[in-house]
Amino acid sequence: MDTDSDLVRGRACYATEAWLDAFEGLSAADAAAPLGACDLELLARSAYMLGLDDAYVTGLERAHALWLDAGEVPRAVRCAVWIGHSMLFRGHGARASGWFSLGERLLKADGRDCVERGYLLIPVWLGQMGGGDWRSGLATAAEGTEIGERFQDADLMWLARHEQGRALVNLGRVYEGLRLVDETLVVVESGALSPIVRGIVYCNTIAFCRDLFDLGHEREWTEALTQWCEGRPQMVAHNGLCLVHRAEVLQYGGAWPEALDAARRACERFAQGVLNQIARGQAFYRQGEIHRLQGRPAEAGVAYREAGRSGFEPQPGFALLRLAEGHQEAAAATIRRAVSEHTREPERAVLLPAYVEIMLAGAHPDVDGAAEAAHQLRAIAEQRGSDVLLATAAYSRARVAWAKGDAGAALTAGRQAWHAWLELGAPYEAARARVLVALACRSLGDEDTSALELQAAREVFAGLGAGPDVAHVDSLARGGPAPDTHGLSARELEVLRQVAGGASNRQIAAVLVISEHTVARHLQNIFGKLGVSSRTAASTFAWEHGLVRGAGQE
Repeated sequence: MDTDSDLVRGRACYATEAWLDAFEGLSAADAAAPLGACDLELLARSAYMLGLDDAYVTGLERAHALWLDAGEVPRAVRCAVWIGHSMLFRGHGARASGWFSLGERLLKADGRDCVERGYLLIPVWLGQMGGGDWRSGLATAAEGTEIGERFQDADLMWLARHEQGRALVNLGRVYEGLRLVDETLVVVESGALSPIVRGIVYCNTIAFCRDLFDLGHEREWTEALTQWCEGRPQMVAHNGLCLVHRAEVLQYGGAWPEALDAARRACERFAQGVLNQIARGQAFYRQGEIHRLQGRPAEAGVAYREAGRSGFEPQPGFALLRLAEGHQEAAAATIRRAVSEHTREPERAVLLPAYVEIMLAGAHPDVDGAAEAAHQLRAIAEQRGSDVLLATAAYSRARVAWAKGDAGAALTAGRQAWHAWLELGAPYEAARARVLVALACRSLGDEDTSALELQAAREVFAGLGAGPDVAHVDSLARGGPAPDTHGLSARELEVLRQVAGGASNRQIAAVLVISEHTVARHLQNIFGKLGVSSRTAASTFAWEHGLVRGAGQE
């Protein structure tokens, strides 16, 4: 009776998407008496939703064997497909290929026309599109859609249609592709898909929208995914990626504390499963970005390094951090390496704006190199038609025009960037563009408009907590290109900037590669020169007198 009770409880909890309760009930029933194939599949899917990848595969393997013993070859093949899918995304390519090949052989021998033939097309279109063969991928996904429709299998049909949309966009048929993506959102929200497929479609689509730099679609899909995750408190599998996407959207919208909280929760609460491991590196990077923009270099450095340890390259943020710390040559070497290494347009489009910024910094700016990068960015933006990229490209053009002394061109491009970012609801980026507008107006003799633009930008920066940008605007408002160093040496300035960012003596020593004793000695010198007696007072002095350089400085 206990076994029956556990089994009934497990099935009921699965039906209500209470994954932990379902897993516990089905596991207890299985321990008392081995489950049948159908219930093993329920156990496996519950494990997937909890991020228990090994238990997921084990359950499917057992179900696969039972279906074969029962002569239910299509059901066995369905298990094989999902085992292979899991192996593929966990980096076990040989095992994935083996399971897919086994499924094909079993179906060929069985001879039945069944929907599983469509499921076996999944690794085919993934391979084609992953290799950039979008036409073949589109044709294969269309075949999968036809099979799904014929057998009225919603999971296969909408997985395939979603991939058709991705292929169409990459073939330049953006309108058609995005219409399919929009239609998929309606179906996903209707609850017509199984939980695993629903999660896959959510996460894949958001990643796809990020590659497109389509902030509008990313926001809508992220909101839908957030609502789905919040309505299923026992779910683990997709929460990490959900929080990472949410952090990025919140950061764009100017909700930096909420973005930081989401990124932290992604690291701290959701570690189980391959999806959450992928999210972990991205979450640390997002934390680093917010710390950098708020003027906390020590904390930013720690977050970027954790991102790297988790397998996510922390660029361009880490290069921009090195620039903010005054290490222009190191920043330039890093961003040059990153740009030369990455050839895919989405990756280069992320790196090129930082390349422009870093090349224009320092006493000997590489204006020609920055101009070429801005040109490449504009070409990518126009080819993709992304509002985010067009705004970013306009800002980079304004930076280059200003560096060349062409205030008129800087003003035109700066205003384009400002209005575009306003339309996108991105206050920080809009304020940065407004600073360039102010500089151009000042150069053209319009001091009143320049002052108004600087004040408006400063209010936005202050509201966001973007301390380095506030300090930079204050420096510009005073009319000086650079603040007085108040007698501090270059090394003392580095130490002071770390202190202003909230770093401890140990963290400063690690970042600057000096001893803690040397850090303490520098601090005593700083206190004496500035006439202060505490770290807090020194930090306040640094911010008020523009001694903390921000990555947004022109």
